[in-house]
Amino acid sequence: MKQANTIDIKEKANAKVVTRLMFRLLPIQVLLMAVGAVNGIVSSFFATNYVGIDAMSAVGLYNPITLLLSAISVTFSGGSAILCGKYMGQNQQEKVHNIFSLNLMISAVVSIVLVVAFVVMGLFDLTGFLTNDPAVRPIFNRYLIGQAIGVFPLILGNQLPSYLIMENKTRLSTIASLVYIACNIAFNGLFVQVMHLEAFGLALASSLGLWVFLAVEASYFLRGKSHMKFRLRGLDWRETRPILRIGFPGAASTVYQTVRGLIVNWLLALFIGSVALSAFATANNLMSIFWAFQAGSLAVSRLLISVSIGEEDRQTLTDIFRVMFRRFIPIQLVLSALLILCAVPLTRIFYQDPTQPVFMMTVWGIRILPLCMAPAIVFTHFICYGQAIGRQGFVHIVSILDGVVFVAGFTALLIPFVGMNSVYIANVLNGLFCAAAVVIYSWFRRKRFPRNMEELMVIPDDFGVSEEERMDLSVRSIDEVVDIAERVQDFCTDRGIDERRAYLAGLSMEEMAGNVVEHGFHKDNKNHSVDVRVVHKGDDVILRIRDDCVPFDPRERQALAAGDDITKNIGIRMVFQTASDVQYQNILGLNVLTIRI
Repeated sequence: MKQANTIDIKEKANAKVVTRLMFRLLPIQVLLMAVGAVNGIVSSFFATNYVGIDAMSAVGLYNPITLLLSAISVTFSGGSAILCGKYMGQNQQEKVHNIFSLNLMISAVVSIVLVVAFVVMGLFDLTGFLTNDPAVRPIFNRYLIGQAIGVFPLILGNQLPSYLIMENKTRLSTIASLVYIACNIAFNGLFVQVMHLEAFGLALASSLGLWVFLAVEASYFLRGKSHMKFRLRGLDWRETRPILRIGFPGAASTVYQTVRGLIVNWLLALFIGSVALSAFATANNLMSIFWAFQAGSLAVSRLLISVSIGEEDRQTLTDIFRVMFRRFIPIQLVLSALLILCAVPLTRIFYQDPTQPVFMMTVWGIRILPLCMAPAIVFTHFICYGQAIGRQGFVHIVSILDGVVFVAGFTALLIPFVGMNSVYIANVLNGLFCAAAVVIYSWFRRKRFPRNMEELMVIPDDFGVSEEERMDLSVRSIDEVVDIAERVQDFCTDRGIDERRAYLAGLSMEEMAGNVVEHGFHKDNKNHSVDVRVVHKGDDVILRIRDDCVPFDPRERQALAAGDDITKNIGIRMVFQTASDVQYQNILGLNVLTIRI
């Protein structure tokens, strides 16, 4: 019973560290995801109030293309972030730098190709496969050309936030986001309200805002202050394949959503008319700012999942999903309820006349669509996890179900009877069925209904180390450091480690954890803790010390201590002399020191 209580205390301590980290990273990620949403709302406002409903139809027609660009961005950024997280977890820094450079190169080349394609389509009226409406098509062509100007900064700008998080420079992403929002509003006022550039002005405002956004983000890397460096020399192009292989399944859902968008737009135009495209686009653009929470939480989880898989940290991996169920889902439910309650006043931002058909079509969209948000958090997290751990078949199946089968299928089935609301109801049914697919997959793999988080996630039996092979501690004060050496030494002895190495392991842990408490806890006015893990794997004793204090690399202190005065930094000297390997990283704002004895 005492051992069970001890394990429970350890798990709760680790869960608190993971929860605190996820919520520290969450605000900036939500803000980054909200940037595109705010852009859509601003465009919708100026389109409906200063251009006309046909311009809003053009915005709706462009939404599938937006999804396609998002899929491309997510393929590169998702694959690169997961690979970087794994390599960081494995202490392979050179590979991290290579992925960074390769990601930016691929993104730039693809962006240029897309810019040329969009300009040609708009100039030569090659958009007949999207719309044959004689009133909307010329407006859409001008809108497409304006959007082409922003494709390059859109795709490149979506790559940098993950690297800024790894560099612990999330503030710069915040500044870039706020500047972009301000520029987008100002440019819309100038080009649409003052210069009357109509649909082209709507797109141009967004595009120029994206260039400003990219410039602010890139400034940190261009100044040469970043740890990651852009290098063309020695670039390992062989990593392109794993980037695409890992990244595409996570983005596949967005690719399929592009197809879904084309199908749904066709159904709405066929059964209801262009007014339905305007209503659907308005509801979607307004919803997107609330989707930012789901997308932001997924971005945070993706980074932590990849690092946990690289470290083979079974406990942290399950804790990430516990935070998703216990914290993210309730928050999303509250946001969804607020959105539903405010459906009418939110619709009035875009359409003032409630007698127009587009008004109530939009209202019902805002009332129904939020019901799919909470289930979406569940299955998108499992898609991300499957992507990182290599379950590409599962990822593709759920992505196809989400992207095409359920939404397009239920819309086609219901639209003759329900009309406009069919597409909204189809999205809700899609969320519920895709979340159920996660449980069904676990049931199929385990041959029984999942009873806990590990079974639901179907974590491989050989992943990481067992509870008997590791010991986790959480240190909050210098007094707690005192007994660490004895507990670590006892753990090693019980595992059959020879007395000398067991003693050195305990002494190293006491020295390094004590150093963090003594020097790191008092650098600011925040509460800190040290997450300590001891692992016996094969013939190695691996010590990991993780803290959320200011960045501190003990290797630099050891280098300074290598002078003639042998009385200084004796503890650090001892650790570096006795350990077979010492590695330091700052991962997502956390100091991570790994010592192998």
